[in-house]
Amino acid sequence: MKRILHLISSIQGNESYSLKLSKAIIEKVIEKYPGSTVEEVNLNQLDIPHLNPTILQSMFTPGDQLSTEAKESIRYSNEAVKQLMDSEILVIGAPFYNFTIPTTLKAWIDHITRAGITFGYNENGPIGMVTGKKVYVAMASGGIYSKGPAQGNDFVAPYLKAYLGFLGMTDLTIFRAEGVKVAGVKEHALEKGIASIHID
Repeated sequence: MKRILHLISSIQGNESYSLKLSKAIIEKVIEKYPGSTVEEVNLNQLDIPHLNPTILQSMFTPGDQLSTEAKESIRYSNEAVKQLMDSEILVIGAPFYNFTIPTTLKAWIDHITRAGITFGYNENGPIGMVTGKKVYVAMASGGIYSKGPAQGNDFVAPYLKAYLGFLGMTDLTIFRAEGVKVAGVKEHALEKGIASIHID
């Protein structure tokens, strides 16, 4: 029995390939861990504020010194960090937009990046503090980027692996529904992506 946090970042609604793939991942997780709970968060519905000077300053100000305005500025950040810390498995729907992730997902990452809370430093450098979690990424793309001539344009998988790893989430697996706009490939792209799912 696991606590699953499901992040939706696609703007395609129920037609989203990343959403269909992430739901298939969750089904497989629940098959392995019956009784697991899912907290679903559609990032598009939250109007997540992008970082600004007020938010950034508030993140580095001790809690007992925060003004009412400052507390409100990091309210979402605190909620997002709590949701993340309370989860055991993170399933991220990550569509491939303009070679990278949607801005809503990037905003979420900015808000969970909290010095002294989700990462820190010691004499050897940075230390990720979000540990003990399994991350599954459901990545969907119109083209094929896992291999071939366009592989160098994939800034989704490398970025998520690197940055979530920086925060301590190093146990990360990416499943892909790719080529969903490519003739001769799109007909089976989602099916192939779902078939590739393995939960360890």
